[in-house]
Amino acid sequence: MQSPEFPVILGYPWLLQHNPHLDWSTGTVLSWGSTCQTTCMGQSSPDPVLESQESLDLSQVPIQYHHLKAVFSKKKATSLPPHRPYDCAIELLPGACPPRGRIFSLSPPERTAMDKYINESLAAGIIHPSTSPAGAGFFFVSKKDGGLRPCIDYRGLNKITLRNRYPLPLMATAFEILQEASIFTKLDLRNAYHLVRIRQGDEWKTAFNTPTGNYEYLVMPFGLTNAPAVFQALINDILRDMLDQFVFVYLDDILIFSSSLQEHVIHVSKVLRCLLDNHLYVKPEKCEFHVTQVQFLGFIIKPGQIKMDPQKVQAVVDWPSPSSVKEVQRFLGFANFYRKFIRNFSSVAAPLSALTKGNTAGFHWGPEAELAFNKLKCRFTSAPILILPNPEIPFTVEVDASDVGVGAVLSQRGADNKLHPCAFLSHRLTPTERNYHVGDRELLAVKLALEEWRHWLEGAKHPFQFILSYRPGSKNLKPDALSRVYVNTPHEDAITPIIPSSKIVASIRWELEGTVKQAQAREPDPGGGPTNCLFVPKMVRSQILQWGHCSRLTCHPGTSRTLEFLQRRFWWPTIKEDVTTFVKACPTCNQGKASHRSPQGLLHPLSIPHRPWSHLSMDFITGLPLSQGNTVIMVIVDRFSKAARFVPLPKLPTAKETADLIITHVFRVFGIPQDIVSDRGPQFSSRFWRAFCQSLGASVSLSSGFHPESNGQTERLNQDLETTLRCMAANNPSSWSSFVMWAEYAHNTLRSSATGMSPFECQFGYTPSLFPEQEVETAVPSAQQFVKRCRQTWKRARLKLLKTSQQYQHQANRRRRSAPTLRPGQRVWLSTKNIPLRTESRKLSQRFIGPFKI
Repeated sequence: MQSPEFPVILGYPWLLQHNPHLDWSTGTVLSWGSTCQTTCMGQSSPDPVLESQESLDLSQVPIQYHHLKAVFSKKKATSLPPHRPYDCAIELLPGACPPRGRIFSLSPPERTAMDKYINESLAAGIIHPSTSPAGAGFFFVSKKDGGLRPCIDYRGLNKITLRNRYPLPLMATAFEILQEASIFTKLDLRNAYHLVRIRQGDEWKTAFNTPTGNYEYLVMPFGLTNAPAVFQALINDILRDMLDQFVFVYLDDILIFSSSLQEHVIHVSKVLRCLLDNHLYVKPEKCEFHVTQVQFLGFIIKPGQIKMDPQKVQAVVDWPSPSSVKEVQRFLGFANFYRKFIRNFSSVAAPLSALTKGNTAGFHWGPEAELAFNKLKCRFTSAPILILPNPEIPFTVEVDASDVGVGAVLSQRGADNKLHPCAFLSHRLTPTERNYHVGDRELLAVKLALEEWRHWLEGAKHPFQFILSYRPGSKNLKPDALSRVYVNTPHEDAITPIIPSSKIVASIRWELEGTVKQAQAREPDPGGGPTNCLFVPKMVRSQILQWGHCSRLTCHPGTSRTLEFLQRRFWWPTIKEDVTTFVKACPTCNQGKASHRSPQGLLHPLSIPHRPWSHLSMDFITGLPLSQGNTVIMVIVDRFSKAARFVPLPKLPTAKETADLIITHVFRVFGIPQDIVSDRGPQFSSRFWRAFCQSLGASVSLSSGFHPESNGQTERLNQDLETTLRCMAANNPSSWSSFVMWAEYAHNTLRSSATGMSPFECQFGYTPSLFPEQEVETAVPSAQQFVKRCRQTWKRARLKLLKTSQQYQHQANRRRRSAPTLRPGQRVWLSTKNIPLRTESRKLSQRFIGPFKI
């Protein structure tokens, strides 16, 4: 707002009509009322009818609000919002600079999800490439539906950010006005934080690192320490004319309440219109309209009453009736921590306490004990034991884990400086979770507790900004009891021996020697063996070999060590041959041991072409940062001259698009090739590509699976090109596309070790000049001279290629051995190197599986 040249006195009626929001400390107008924006400034939202036709599902939205359908627009919610006085400012501590975080390793599915997120965010305009000196780590966490949620580690930035102390509302303040309401509507904002811009000039502080480049946000991302306070200030000011009248707002959750349906429709329409005017949008699938009961921030709200959400105390409510003395002691031990909050605790719990006394008649759970048990659980779920959470007071989350479950208690200190519980949590471990290490189970308890009580803990401070403190088990009995609710006590004292008596080493050796001596009665010792060794007859040799190689004493050693171990006590004439055969055939060794022999399979080079561009190889370089709209490079190599074409592309092409590119960049200039080598990508293994090459008379050669060396020329050139771009675009990785043509020129004009000349000279018979003074006046050669020169160059290049290929083949085969001849029906072991195994540890998983029949 432009200040007038002279002071102006604005009266109360004018202020009441236009309802401006003033910042008295700076003397500025932060915003105007919705009526003023509509009538005075002409900033009302466009008529929804005039909006572009967007497919919206309004089946869950009452017909009374369909004229405001623009407020439910998903398209608008993902677009860049305007700058407002409420832009998120990131004020840093004096002299502080945001740190630069590490780049997290991402799995292939995460890389795909990252590329999708980056491309969509760039298209929406909420991020752009960054050259910021700061940078936070970028990674993913799993959603409940199996999807991936992007996360940015802003902990380093948050540590040096000045805190915005804008208060968050207390649910208790709305109790009185909510008590008179009879109908409710709950709204959930879409992309709430992304509807707030970062203050201009502060965007560089939000920079984050990815494997494909650095980016920074133009909108407020999740994870900033001041994000909740900034958004609460925005939504409070937008709806401040309605707050405490018929609206209660907590961050992006809006509750509208009225005493009648007619009045409620007016209230909801006002809120939706106000949100639309301020570029805030609603997610209809998460909203509830015109209901008489609503769940809001951990409370169940009905006409005339507000009560705690039963799920908060479900862990206590679902506690099964004890079936042993130990289970009674566990429940009483848990309840005893809260006896000071439960009236007449001793008298209520007396029947249960009596069961824990020495009773020779045995355990008996009678009606009196059941009544006391249920009454005590009821006391847990009623005031004053459960207090209302107050986000202005620090929370304490106590967790513990047992072999069968995890438990947690959410508490706050009351006016008496004692911890009072707000909610309980108990979770039975799944079979997979029971295999977790004890530390991982403890961490799982922390994770589940933070997720369960997120709506409280997020508002108290920065989301999940917590301090971990260790407490010994003897002082952590409340969550410990909850974590052991699922223990099956009748079997907890069962003892299972770790090593059966039949597996004890001494017993095995004595037993084997007795078996050998019994067999000697049928096959006596032929003599000729060591005097201190027993002769082993044929009928028990397999048993001796099994013990000497597979027992715990030896743990599957190699041939020589197995032989040495057996020869300490046993002997027979063919012991060396039998040990060698047995160890080679041992399935456990074949599956678990790596081969230390030279790799199988001799090198068989591809045939040498007779002219340039008759035999090609192709591949794609992916995962590059966005540069002038491109993220992929198509690499085409002439296997004769080693010339290459580098074609930047916006994305991986389809088979048809690949064919168009080949026609444009190769066929149009150099003619149709005879053979094309490529990997097994979908573009090259498709039926379209095969039919396309067949129609041109070109053969298709696909590389072997998990053997990129089959297309080694292109793979090697890919590495060189990536290195070149990494060096040239080191200061600005997003500028790599401007260096591609220079990389192609450099490759084609520099000498190749395979041909002894540059690819350019190999194709055209001469080397391009670099400076004008190199040019000399020469007569134009005749056509015959040109052809003769080209043929001489190609002949010289082919001889050099043959010699280089033979040298490379000789060097490679010195470290390799011939591959075995495999026949149909033969059984083979399959390497697990490229097979995803469902094992707890890849380190200890089998190296081979099978055997399988060919």
